[in-house]
Amino acid sequence: MTGDLHHLLPSEPVMLIDAHGRPADAAGYSLPADADLLRAFDALVTARRFNDQAYALVRQGRLAVYPSSHGQEACQVAAAQVLADGDWLFPTYRDTVAAMGRGVDPVEALTLLKGDWHCGYDPNEHRVAPHATPLATQLPHAVGVAHAARLRGEPTVAMAMCGDGGTSEGDFHEALNFAAVFRAPVVFFVQNNEYAISVPLARQSAAPSLAHKGIGYGMPGRRVDGNDMAALLAVLGDAVARARAGEGPQLVEAHTYRMQAHTNADDATRYRQDSDVAAWVERDPITRLEAHLRERGLLSDARREEFAARAERVAEHVRDGLNRDVEPDHRQLFAHVYATPTPQLAEQAALVADELDREGAQR
Repeated sequence: MTGDLHHLLPSEPVMLIDAHGRPADAAGYSLPADADLLRAFDALVTARRFNDQAYALVRQGRLAVYPSSHGQEACQVAAAQVLADGDWLFPTYRDTVAAMGRGVDPVEALTLLKGDWHCGYDPNEHRVAPHATPLATQLPHAVGVAHAARLRGEPTVAMAMCGDGGTSEGDFHEALNFAAVFRAPVVFFVQNNEYAISVPLARQSAAPSLAHKGIGYGMPGRRVDGNDMAALLAVLGDAVARARAGEGPQLVEAHTYRMQAHTNADDATRYRQDSDVAAWVERDPITRLEAHLRERGLLSDARREEFAARAERVAEHVRDGLNRDVEPDHRQLFAHVYATPTPQLAEQAALVADELDREGAQR
């Protein structure tokens, strides 16, 4: 049980720009610098275009699956933008845009979702762990990296991302408990988009909020408007700074909404109404930040077109990369499992090779 007043939660999520783009007061937080907001808006425009392009590539059969972050892009962009070069990002399967924010090539970031056996990029080069498809398994990994960095005296912070569904997993409990006891410099960033596939939040947790769970582990919990880029940069930036300063792990819950289906394999009309989605469209993070920037004279039509053109070049790069056929090599499935293959692994590799040879002979 915490006795630290700093751990107690305000009644409402932090908001610095309202749904109409107007500034809003939030105790303890200030609007980020203009340059940071413009940089974030540029990334938001690219993120939306990337999401739409990836979704189209699924329908064309070039991607096996794509969990879109359409509507949640502000969370993705902010999570990457507040980190320093030496920090680590631990993304879920829906956090491709966040990985791009750390410099991962978007084509490489989609490799796993295309159906390949590897994540497509060098995690050490970008300090981005492979996308985790199993729920919350990346959270203990993030804690381990952060704890090791602390023992070495390094200033590294780990940003551990998960959805609201991930907070129902055992790995979530184990990661937060260890991090709190050993004061690991981790920011647990929960994107609460209201649904774990088709399961609404009310069927997952009876807690007042997901941020309240942090109090139970002895770490600060903060709630933030997940469609307000300014608030996200302020709250996540503060959490990263506190973790880096030795104040231990931080938990941030962003209230946002998945505007599209869970994946292309999901029919969202079976568990939610169109009117539910429409209410969140009015809080779209892009139109909201754009209204704010234009009102303050920070965004011109020419600059907006420049951002759109950059986003279109990214989309073109993704199309070219994903439309390029590659010849899969079945031997790679077995090549990197062990330095010295076990007899069982060698037997499995031989079995696959034999089946493919016989299949080829029949054509």
